[in-house]
Formats: sequence, structure tokens, C-alpha cells
Amino acid sequence: MDYRYDTQLLIEGINLDEDKIKDYFNANFDGDCLLVCGDSDLIKIHFHTNRPWQVLEYCASLGEIHDIVVEDMDRQSRGLQG
Repeated sequence: MDYRYDTQLLIEGINLDEDKIKDYFNANFDGDCLLVCGDSDLIKIHFHTNRPWQVLEYCASLGEIHDIVVEDMDRQSRGLQG
């Protein structure tokens, strides 16, 4: 497993742009399984990374973040609570 943390959250804001957010992720974060979907008011993020705190910090700069889930996929694969 290359990326340990499954990071998911919602961003609530104004004039959010899926394409700009996706481009920022691709240019600035190391990870995979990126999903950015929603509209100009609400965006859902799903991303596998080793640095979820960077994702949270960036997303918080775009609007209010909530429904945050960061799961340790390495622990889950060993049968432990994620």
C-alpha cells in the first residue's frame, strides 16, 4: 500500500471550482484515488495520501470543512480499527 490514509471530507463555500481543486491536488499532493465532485457551494473530497493534514489545511482555506473522516488503511488491512 503506497498511501496509508483514506481522507474524506466536505467543503462548503462560495464559488468552489471542482477543476481548480482537482488541479491543485494533482500539482501539490502525493496520493491516489482522487475524487472531487459537487457544485459551487459544496464539494466532496476523497483522497488516499500519507499526509492528510495537508489536505485538511488546503481544503479549510477554501471554505468550511465538515464530515471529516481520516482512516488508517494499513491498520484496517491488519484487521484493526481504522
